Amino acid sequence: MLDESLLDAPEALARADRRDLLRGAAEAGARVRTAVRHAAEAGIGGLAPEGRPRAVLVAGPGTAASGVADLIGALAGAAAPVTRIRPTGVAPAPGALRWALPGWAGSVDLLLIATADGSEPGLALLAEQAYRRGCTVVAVAPTRSPLREAVDGVHGLVVPMAAAPHGEYDAEASAAGPGTLWALLTPLLALLDRVGLVTATPEDLQKVADRLDRTAERCGPAIATYSNPAKTLAAELADSLPLLWTEGEVAGPVGRRFAAVLSELAGRPALTAQLPEALPSHGTLLAGDFAAGADPDDFFRDRVEEGETLRARVVLLRDRPGGLSAYPAARELALGHDTPVSELEPEEGGELEAVAELLAITDFATVYLSLASAPQP
Repeated sequence: MLDESLLDAPEALARADRRDLLRGAAEAGARVRTAVRHAAEAGIGGLAPEGRPRAVLVAGPGTAASGVADLIGALAGAAAPVTRIRPTGVAPAPGALRWALPGWAGSVDLLLIATADGSEPGLALLAEQAYRRGCTVVAVAPTRSPLREAVDGVHGLVVPMAAAPHGEYDAEASAAGPGTLWALLTPLLALLDRVGLVTATPEDLQKVADRLDRTAERCGPAIATYSNPAKTLAAELADSLPLLWTEGEVAGPVGRRFAAVLSELAGRPALTAQLPEALPSHGTLLAGDFAAGADPDDFFRDRVEEGETLRARVVLLRDRPGGLSAYPAARELALGHDTPVSELEPEEGGELEAVAELLAITDFATVYLSLASAPQP
């Protein structure tokens, strides 16, 4: 059960936030600025590439690397295919994971490695494999990490991962934390801007940092629920099965990341799909056991010993309004089944700013849902 009273008690939220998740969300803008500086110091701004890579490969562990690959793929669009190299292994421990290049990878391809750990021997082996194949290797990793030495040894480029301004927050949350995502993603966006795959100039990234800061102000713990979009969304998602319906190229990765962090940080299930395909693929859920009006036949049974039943709630999430839209059909389908609807749209601005705002709101909402649902000491 969600303790909604906790949402409007900043001091109680701070006590409950033993993993410093709120601080991690609030510092995302600062991490972008530091990452831009690190990218410049690493020489990315002075690169003069001879042409675009044929394909971009992204490797790294956990939710952060998955989000980086998904977002880069959406932002690059048709400029080049983006493929995530998924790890294999007997356990999710750094020492057990291994990565392997696809058979077609070669000298015209670009390998990006993104890790908040840097101790994974499998990533060092991957960098060596890429060097033998002639791939260009670029990594973002902590400053003092074995991976940095390994990539230097194969003549790759390493950008130090931007640290949190006031010290790292709990490592348990760092892989899915919002600050970690931006610390890994930002230098790679600067690189891909130089090779002509995305548009992410230093000015664009500064706007991203500013948008993250403004969104953090709107979503901070001192802002009351009624005017705080993240707290409002967290309250709306309490005891529900979120159906995250996205519209727009960059909204898809945001929805998939939202589902991932809801599971990893808040222990909540969520399903995501892109419109208009979401309507047939999730439509049956609105009429089945998860429907708002669903109730077993025995109305008079004793419910005291039963747990709360999850009911579907549709979250409509798009990166920018306008143009052809399946939103009206989505609303009609949901409301026709008495299913509540939440909607998220960014303010006006560029594509990267839209991504930043949507990620910030959903990250804050996840944190509030996690804190207000956890047993209090």
